[in-house]
Amino acid sequence: MALVDLLDVDKQFEHQIIFKGIDFHIDEGERIVIVGRNGSGKSTLMKIVAGEIEPDGGKRIVRQGIRIEMLPQQPVFEAGVTVREAIEKELTEIQAAKARYEELSHLLAEDFDNRALLEEHAKLTAFLDYHNAWNLDDKIERILKEFDLKTYEKRPVNLLSGGEQRRVALASLLLKKPDILMLDEPTNHLDVYMVEFLEELLLKERFTLLLISHDRYFIDRIATRTVEIDDHKLRSFKGGYESYLQQKEQLLQAMAKEHENLLKLLKAEEEWLSRGVKARLKRNEGRKKRVMELREKAKKNPAAIRKIKLELEREKHHFNREEGVSRKKVLFEIEHLEKRLGEKLLIHNFSNRILQKDRIAIVGKNGSGKSTFLHLLLGREKPDAGVIKRGDFKIGYFDQHREMLDDDKNLIETFCPYGGDRVDVQGKNMHVYGYLKNFLFPKEYLDKKIGVLSGGEKNRVALALLFTKKVDCLILDEPTNDLDIPTINILEEYLLNFPGALIFVSHDRYFVDKIAKKLFIFKGHGIVEESFRPYSEFLAIEKELKNLEAYEHEIETEQEKPRPVAKQAQRKKRKLSYKEQRELDALPEEIDALENRIAEINECLADPDCYQEKGIQKLTDELNGLEVAYNTKADRYLELLELKEELENREE
Repeated sequence: MALVDLLDVDKQFEHQIIFKGIDFHIDEGERIVIVGRNGSGKSTLMKIVAGEIEPDGGKRIVRQGIRIEMLPQQPVFEAGVTVREAIEKELTEIQAAKARYEELSHLLAEDFDNRALLEEHAKLTAFLDYHNAWNLDDKIERILKEFDLKTYEKRPVNLLSGGEQRRVALASLLLKKPDILMLDEPTNHLDVYMVEFLEELLLKERFTLLLISHDRYFIDRIATRTVEIDDHKLRSFKGGYESYLQQKEQLLQAMAKEHENLLKLLKAEEEWLSRGVKARLKRNEGRKKRVMELREKAKKNPAAIRKIKLELEREKHHFNREEGVSRKKVLFEIEHLEKRLGEKLLIHNFSNRILQKDRIAIVGKNGSGKSTFLHLLLGREKPDAGVIKRGDFKIGYFDQHREMLDDDKNLIETFCPYGGDRVDVQGKNMHVYGYLKNFLFPKEYLDKKIGVLSGGEKNRVALALLFTKKVDCLILDEPTNDLDIPTINILEEYLLNFPGALIFVSHDRYFVDKIAKKLFIFKGHGIVEESFRPYSEFLAIEKELKNLEAYEHEIETEQEKPRPVAKQAQRKKRKLSYKEQRELDALPEEIDALENRIAEINECLADPDCYQEKGIQKLTDELNGLEVAYNTKADRYLELLELKEELENREE
């Protein structure tokens, strides 16, 4: 049964139609991502589901008792409330449930046959299990640390930046765990390490999600279903971003030629995915297998861990380095660069060269000095020590403030300041409308003033304008922020065809993997590392190194423990609990039953007589629900097997 159903819903604002007769549902355990162009109605759909706005027609049906909460774009907090207080204030119901559970446990110790107490105790146990609230204080500490809020925990929330306030609001919602959590661009203002933590938490805690995101790796890892909004209708695709691309391409191939350009972009995207991502996954799996083998040996010989770490460090930085680079023109010569921000050391003794065809991504944690580095290259800031020698060439610069735009000018004046209606784009003369159509602007936008456009539309204008300038080097600061996926695909195509140097800051792992050939990784404390490895792979190796350090520490701690204490600790938990063992025993049969039913439905969907008789929509909905249940049970089965194996190994 669905948690929320929208049936035959219509919505329009003044004369603009948003939805026309749409049906939509959310089942428990689903993680649904909404995709579509900016302005297509993604946020409107979320607000209708949340009950924040009413549809003009149709029905919204919500299962009784369901709690739906949404991460606001601009959260509001009471004046004077600290970060920790703001988070704890959202958890009062969970804290009260824990207190009542403990009280009931004491009462049942004396009156263990009291049916009313037993029923209340069971309900509270289920509630606390669902919220994984048994170690709530530890979870609060971890989320403060992972979202880089620990240093601000006693500071009033209203004194933090907008991005930091959104992280506080997100932390509260994740700990609160409503029945349906709705997230609008949750990875904005998060660095890659925070995004990885968010991904792991959402999967581990089995959230039911409805989200909007342009982070394609995030979508691919999180989504069980992708819903596209196009031409006032919804179209549902099974799985994440890669699966959506494949199904969308099949759909477009069956449609009219008007989709030829979009099909070309999708094919290029799919080709890149199959060539690049699959190859990296294969390398990652091979490396993980080798590391796991070495880790097993390290149990007997802890010194072997140092060998693994050295091997991974070498892998992290050396990967297909381009040969013959010395013959290229040097744009920037960086020698012993130093830069501080107050007492904070951003860059220490960094030397490197940037050449005429380099494609460099500047990556790292928030506040580590990435944007400052761009300003140093542009000459807007001066180094504290060292030098940046710059050759004679032209730079095109894009930042989030869109400083190259004039709000009082319309689009035609912006692109053709000296009159006419044609622009030169990387050596190709084009009509301004033909060019702007590539950036998804309809003809009626040509007379619109820049000042009336949305933030995402202004970003599209600024990026489109950049490619009409004759420059040798592009410097971009977070170019994908506020862009939808179709626009990011277009941006990527232009950047891949740009003949000059490209230097950009981005937290978008997919974008970095696709565009960059080299990384400058800002590690904090002034450390800047260089790597020629794809960013997602660099992060995977870095994560493995972090796990090895934790493993090494665990071994050292175990060795320092007195023997009797270690044996006593082992005796505390030598096997799965009775409930866990029963669950483990039952799961294979349940998984087999789901597999059989999924196979039956797929067989029926391949037979027109069968699916016409039973109803294609009904079969598809059942299939989606079964696949969510199958994935959940399969994940749980593997989790219990790993736990059992770990406990048995400890016992030995």
